[in-house]
Amino acid sequence: MNDYLIITDSSCDLPVSLAEELGVKVIKLEFIIEGEGAKKNDAMDEKQFYELLRSGKMVTTSAISMERFISEVEPEVAAGHDVLYLGFSSGLSSTYNAGFLGAQELSEKYPDRKIYTVDTLAASMGQGLLVWYAANMQKEGKTIEEVRDFVEDNKLKLAHWFTVNDLFFLKRGGRVSAATALVGTMLNIKPVMHVDDEGHLIKVTTARGRKNAINALFEEVKKTAIDAAGQTMFISHGDCIEDAEYLAEKVKSELSVKDVIISYIGPVIGAHSGPGTLALFFIGTNR
Repeated sequence: MNDYLIITDSSCDLPVSLAEELGVKVIKLEFIIEGEGAKKNDAMDEKQFYELLRSGKMVTTSAISMERFISEVEPEVAAGHDVLYLGFSSGLSSTYNAGFLGAQELSEKYPDRKIYTVDTLAASMGQGLLVWYAANMQKEGKTIEEVRDFVEDNKLKLAHWFTVNDLFFLKRGGRVSAATALVGTMLNIKPVMHVDDEGHLIKVTTARGRKNAINALFEEVKKTAIDAAGQTMFISHGDCIEDAEYLAEKVKSELSVKDVIISYIGPVIGAHSGPGTLALFFIGTNR
């Protein structure tokens, strides 16, 4: 019997329509917009969200609690579903750990149910791409254990390459120093970053100017992608659709990639990366 549910959190940045098509349950993470004093889930219109960031509004985010995870997942378990939870990188958020502890508690309460968790060590549509693979395997009839093992075996091959347009968002999150942000902005230097094997954001190199930074993302695909033409690749963006479409066309025309799915970076990730962030996700020889 293939009656299990794949659950993730909205840091995966999957379009709502795609998550519904895949049959994936998405737990909404929350954020607070400066001055509003109330938590919101991240179903907010993305373009409006980035306009708020550009206007100088501060946005803070919060991880889910164990209690919130249980409240979201227990009804599914009580209804007879086994559950595979693919969570936001533990290197970036405590969300996965809350899910792991919540899953343990539910397993004790419902000993006949299978409740598995995987720390994807991934974020944004990197996490989303792992979920996409998992959901498609489920549709092909793979068991919950087969899907879980595939994600565990392949998550460190899920490459995340991205660049940002405004270093001050990374500075605010402690990813770069104030001096680096100031000098980089003055000299139009853009960081080229990735998510490492521990699920942390790491600066790898820099590029002079936006176009060179975008082309650097493409060079990483050329170097490490496994069977690029046979893959579906994901691109996420912080309200810079023209740059996303440029990069998508480049991988299609030069690497014969047949399918590229583009989506916004949602508020939970976008609050920390800022407008103009552009990211590319694919399966590679390594991260």
